Amino acid sequence: METPLRFGAELRRLRESTGMTLDKLAKETTYSIGHLSKIERGLNPPTLTLIQRCDVLFRTGGRLRREFETEARSARKKPETTRRRVLQVGAGSLVSVPLVPGGPVLPAGGEVPPVALYESQLHGMRQLGQTLAPATMLPVLRAQASAVLAQAAHAAGSSRDGLLVMASRFVEYIGWMAQEKGDEAASLRATGEAVELARAGGDAHLADYAWVRRALVTYYGGDAARTVTLARQAQRSGAPPRIRGLAAQREAQGHALAGDERACMSALERARGLLERARAEDGAEGAVLGTTQLADPVSMVEGWCLHDLGRPRRAAGILDLECRRIAPDALNTRMRYGLRRALALAGAGEVESSCEVAGELLRLMGVVHSATVRTDVHRLHREWSRFRGNPAVRRLRPALANALSAPE
Repeated sequence: METPLRFGAELRRLRESTGMTLDKLAKETTYSIGHLSKIERGLNPPTLTLIQRCDVLFRTGGRLRREFETEARSARKKPETTRRRVLQVGAGSLVSVPLVPGGPVLPAGGEVPPVALYESQLHGMRQLGQTLAPATMLPVLRAQASAVLAQAAHAAGSSRDGLLVMASRFVEYIGWMAQEKGDEAASLRATGEAVELARAGGDAHLADYAWVRRALVTYYGGDAARTVTLARQAQRSGAPPRIRGLAAQREAQGHALAGDERACMSALERARGLLERARAEDGAEGAVLGTTQLADPVSMVEGWCLHDLGRPRRAAGILDLECRRIAPDALNTRMRYGLRRALALAGAGEVESSCEVAGELLRLMGVVHSATVRTDVHRLHREWSRFRGNPAVRRLRPALANALSAPE
């Protein structure tokens, strides 16, 4: 898979650098848009005919063909050391659950369940993660990642690759749950392990998404410059539009933290274009990276960026609209963005409205166990401290105290 991934990234770079659309490339090469999109994303291998046509189209002097043939020869000689090591080490190292003895039992006949089954399970676990504490979710996720890896150890070819990539998605979500638990070191460690699994399965792009996850850690740590640097690292790659769009969102948050409104809005505009392109090209394929609970994630991020930029009234207007579009059962997401809406309202001087929004949310702190949400509760506490004498603030003081003291 390494060769098509590299060729796809280079093809995308050449196409975008010349301002050529996928539609135009399809007409010039006589390949379909869908097929070319999959080649750019590393899902389909290129044919020699396509490579030759691209050499002519982009005037590379045969470079694409030479590089492709060199990489193909190297791949034929190179043993599957990384993939084999991942399968041999297994989840016992990567997710702290031993495979054998006591590992999952294969179905009769050794048939490997389809990756779609595991995608459905991961989706279900993400839904559970909206209400269950990270400490409850983590053992379940580790066991499931171990099960997927055990299946991969008994599979071959594309089935094995698909299972390894699927395992990487479970481990990536383990990293998110570790962050929600407040363990940044474990979060970053799991993210690195997910990248290793993905590479073993032929998916080089999770490494790009890892920069986005690391940028989130530095953002919550208040390091604006580091957040921007990490987010830009992901955008300089040949990653798919969704990953680069998520990275552009994170870059915008870093600029907002630094007070650079122009750079922030530029990054948000770039994020919107990339994510719209991702929806058009990818549809609903596979386990989606990043949030799946927001109707318009860029607008939600814009609202929070405006708060960081010192424009709470505009922030509150956007957050109000977007929060109403969150599903009622997505408690974690409702808490996270609802508290930010309450913060924006308080910053705009609309204290009673802020209290009204936050009142219901604070009662949910006993259900939603999230370190990032708890950070926003502390911010709300500091914001409300400016209005100690306000009757609405006084009424919510006991609920705020309970939320601040709720168990992790």
